[in-house]
Amino acid sequence: MTRIAIIGGGNMGEALLAGLLAAGRPVKDLVVAERFGDRARQLSEKYSVLVTSVADAVENASIVIVAVKPQDVESVVAEFAKNLTAASENSPEQVLVSIVAGVTTGYVESKLPAGTAVIRVMPNTPVKVGAGASALAKGRFASSEQVEQVAELFECVGTVVIVPEEQMDSVTAVSGSGPAYFFLMVEALVDAGVAAGLSRQGATDLAVQTMAGSAQMLLEERGETAGTANSVIDTGPAQLRAMVTSPGGTTAAALRELEAGGLRTSVDRAVRAAKTRSEQLRITSE
Repeated sequence: MTRIAIIGGGNMGEALLAGLLAAGRPVKDLVVAERFGDRARQLSEKYSVLVTSVADAVENASIVIVAVKPQDVESVVAEFAKNLTAASENSPEQVLVSIVAGVTTGYVESKLPAGTAVIRVMPNTPVKVGAGASALAKGRFASSEQVEQVAELFECVGTVVIVPEEQMDSVTAVSGSGPAYFFLMVEALVDAGVAAGLSRQGATDLAVQTMAGSAQMLLEERGETAGTANSVIDTGPAQLRAMVTSPGGTTAAALRELEAGGLRTSVDRAVRAAKTRSEQLRITSE
């Protein structure tokens, strides 16, 4: 089994760790490097995983996942470079996987020995429950086999799409930040339900299950139409919305208000703002 090292025990690092364990990845094949003692003890006790130094974590790890803050990337990559394991028959070539927002593969490659395999992945927090959406972009020296291996790893905790690296800012704006958009919508729906006379608990239960059920319907609709000659994925949400909307009914009245309030425009502006901010935070080798 491939040994995986996760460098950084922050929110995303922990979410990925929890997701991999829930997906059946043996704890003995996972190791975490965390520099803060209290956090290291917390992760070790919660997940029964080995938490150690970067040097010890990367030793004999085939996949090294960097999940630190952007300002810590340079020091962590330098530590990885010092402890890079030479490939041999018994020790496969290591691949560094960066899940740090805004850090390009070119930047990471510039800090490593020439030819080191680097892959960039943008996951989102639902990886914690095996329902993440991750986009993957390969660096110059990553092989097809390594890309496939990393994609399979993240498929354990959700859906994976492979994109050109220049699309990563857009990925960040749609799926990286997307859970926050969803949670805000649920929050607003609950508040509106309370204002309409429901108890907060009742409104929460109804809103959460409605969102979960609607997402499941959309996933199943996509699964049924995928690969068919008349499959048009972009129309999936529109088709399902039409199914719920009776002419002149309550849903139609509600949707008119959402459209009048500029829902589509607000979403478009939000995604554009997130993309622009991601571009501003980008760390490159230039």
